[in-house]
Amino acid sequence: MTAARKSSPPGAVVYRGRIDKQRAVLAAAFTVFARAGYAQARMDEIAAEAEVAKATVYNHFGDKETVFRQVVQALSESALAANLAAVELLVHDSDDLEYTFGQVGRHLVDCYCGEESRALRRLLCAEAAQFPDLLDLVDEVSRRVTRTLADRLARLALAGRLRIGDPETAAIQFAALLAGSVDIRSRLGTRSISDTERQAIADAAAATFSRAFGVEPFQPGVPRAT
Repeated sequence: MTAARKSSPPGAVVYRGRIDKQRAVLAAAFTVFARAGYAQARMDEIAAEAEVAKATVYNHFGDKETVFRQVVQALSESALAANLAAVELLVHDSDDLEYTFGQVGRHLVDCYCGEESRALRRLLCAEAAQFPDLLDLVDEVSRRVTRTLADRLARLALAGRLRIGDPETAAIQFAALLAGSVDIRSRLGTRSISDTERQAIADAAAATFSRAFGVEPFQPGVPRAT
């Protein structure tokens, strides 16, 4: 008698394949939505981009609006993970806090300037009137990143590394130094920003923030260390 062949749990392969197809469809849908806009995008185009049958798209998502909402949801979750990973670089035992702020800033700038991020912002701006509730997803990403950054800044203040009255306000200000410069240099996301420009934005934000909230006492007429 031959030994019994081990098998995967019932439905495991089917489930894995279903998830992979859903991801392929969502990636394809974003490409089509970004290229054509929501109104002009067609389900058969999405299916062709994903290299699946049109019926497969309908079976997984039902209709175009559901696909669009799922695309925004997935990209918002991806953006949140990337932004939080950048903030995690901010640690209280850093020898050079300004340098660390520069690293965090550069990672956040890269998140802002990513092709997916830029395309998603353009798409949401174009479709905001039809899908105003989807802006809440993007706002929630910003709020969670701000809260996490504020928590890191509060820890730095408790460790005596920063002098901050309201960590959340300080977090908003640091993000504004980055995002404001990105918007200006990129012409509101209509042009790409070079690596040199991205680093310059991060370094300037880090220097400004460190000098504003650093623990070194300010002495009139005495320049701060650079």
